[in-house]
Amino acid sequence: MSDAARSGSKTLGTLVDFGLWPALMTGACTGLAWGMAHGRGPLAFNIVYLLLASALFWLERRRPHETEWLESDGQVGPDLAHTLFTKIAVQVTVVALTNFGIVQQLGARDGGAWWPEGAPVFVQVGLGLVLVEFGLYWAHRLGHEWLPLWRFHAVHHSSTKLWFFNTGRFHFVDTLKSMVFAMPLLMVAGAPGDIIIWVSAITAFIGILTHCNVRMRFGWLNYVFNTPGLHRWHHSMDLREGNKNYGENLVLWDLMFGTYFDDTRRRPPAKIGIREAMPATFWGQLVAPFVWRRFQAEQGNGRGEETKKADGKSRA
Repeated sequence: MSDAARSGSKTLGTLVDFGLWPALMTGACTGLAWGMAHGRGPLAFNIVYLLLASALFWLERRRPHETEWLESDGQVGPDLAHTLFTKIAVQVTVVALTNFGIVQQLGARDGGAWWPEGAPVFVQVGLGLVLVEFGLYWAHRLGHEWLPLWRFHAVHHSSTKLWFFNTGRFHFVDTLKSMVFAMPLLMVAGAPGDIIIWVSAITAFIGILTHCNVRMRFGWLNYVFNTPGLHRWHHSMDLREGNKNYGENLVLWDLMFGTYFDDTRRRPPAKIGIREAMPATFWGQLVAPFVWRRFQAEQGNGRGEETKKADGKSRA
């Protein structure tokens, strides 16, 4: 291959590396916008999300960030079960709140008196993301820094690899906690139903992208969004790196509260997970947080919480 050909190939590779994340997000949002414009927002979201997941499945095998993460970790079953169970728990909660008159049908909900309904949709969506992110940030941060909540969040961090499929690997209590912290902020602010749908959809799109095992580069995007590059540091077993980057969609509050982390001189660690014990089965993972001390003692990890709290350097 000539020098010119190698240079052109390298330039194209760089363009793909930097353009892939924006292209996938833009495509997903464009599909949702079309559905919203035709009164089919929820249906469009489900279709777009499935297409995005399929694209990431294909990309992970052709341009993986970590090749060793392509190996099975034996957790496909529990990952799928957590995803489905969490979705059911969320739906039951929304229905229950609706029956008590707390939540209206989101698709038909008008904005409140304090919400800038006259502003362009992208401005309203941006405002919604900033508001909901404040709640998501603190829900996530407490899930790391307060031991009673870490026991539930540890289910997610017990993954030994990141890929699109374990995006939904959350204990249902952990997911409900995030809802309680975040959604009321939008409702109190008077956000209309369409904006709530937009914010929820973007959170899902960014979430699945954040966990994907695809080689990408991000540049200035790392100072706005929670990218895969930043989230890989968040899964580090070294808490000086792992207890950082709590943002779900945006890094605004990480920058404001001093929990932003990105070391451009090296790659995020490929070895991730937790040092505490975690059952291998879905039902065991559901129960373990409720009997955490006993379970850790039975597994020979009785000092796990005390060590984690004392040294602040490892999830041990």
